[in-house]
Amino acid sequence: MDVQFDGDRAQAGRGAREQFYDSRGYGRPVDGDLELAAVEAAHLLYRGDVDTVRDQRDGKRLGFEAFLRLDSVPEVGFFVYKDLRDRGFYLSVEEDGFVVYPRGKGPWDGEIAYRVQARSERTDVPAETLQELAAGPETGVLAVVDEESEVSYFQVGEPSPEGATDHELPEASGDLLADRVLVAEPPTALYQHAFYGQPLDGPGSAVQLSLIEAAYLAGEGVLTGIDGGREAIVERGRSVEGERFDRRLRVYELLREQGIVPKTGFKFGADFRTYADVSSVDDLGHSEYLVRVLPDGHEFAPRDLALDVRLAHGVRKKMQFALVGEDVEWLVCTRSTP
Repeated sequence: MDVQFDGDRAQAGRGAREQFYDSRGYGRPVDGDLELAAVEAAHLLYRGDVDTVRDQRDGKRLGFEAFLRLDSVPEVGFFVYKDLRDRGFYLSVEEDGFVVYPRGKGPWDGEIAYRVQARSERTDVPAETLQELAAGPETGVLAVVDEESEVSYFQVGEPSPEGATDHELPEASGDLLADRVLVAEPPTALYQHAFYGQPLDGPGSAVQLSLIEAAYLAGEGVLTGIDGGREAIVERGRSVEGERFDRRLRVYELLREQGIVPKTGFKFGADFRTYADVSSVDDLGHSEYLVRVLPDGHEFAPRDLALDVRLAHGVRKKMQFALVGEDVEWLVCTRSTP
């Protein structure tokens, strides 16, 4: 079979449509012929279904290894394409990734299982890419190819954080220390029911609040006794943490407004861990998410993304990213096995 490659896509004759598209979902029919993306042609070469591909630019006939060496053939895309084919999926190639169909179905069925984008572990991923995957009507997946050509899949979603915690905020008086606030005589509900701060020495003892918690409570008008009020606390936060403090405070406020209790996520390498329904710390459930707060133009290093997601999974949580710009956009990322 004569397959021609123009540097972008490959063209095969009419017989190829029946052999490759109708039976196995390769390529797309064009005027009765079959057009193949570069990774599809590479896969057919790899399988031995096609012996060579003729490069129209110089007339050379190329086998699999020579074809894969071409700059115009996406190496990382090929390994993702092959892996998904090995898993039993038919898929179509689009400019920004792959459309993957449910097992047993193909492009002619009109049903999509995943939209997948492929990246090398050495290529940073803009937050915008993950947001586009999350916002689509189908399940969005980032496929990362490591240096040994193994593929890891990360499912990306766009949740709307919601909780059921609703407590009347108790009034308290505090003292601003170097990088926290101390409430010497806390009302019982401050920690016991609303889950603010940490007691110094068990129930009834003084409670230390993080600057984030203190700024929020001062903003709600229930934390008093600090000269300069909320503004003084925020300025102290900026002095010890820089602009990151403002991003974290904004996310903290949004979570509390949604009935979610955020607590420090430091032990897990995150900004917060969250609880969706808190009635009492004596009956505290398992925290559901780890939250990392990032600027909206952030670029994810795949290795760091894999670390965050693996760590969250290891402690029975999901990894949630809060991207802070003019608005706050939310992403949840989990390991996935297609």
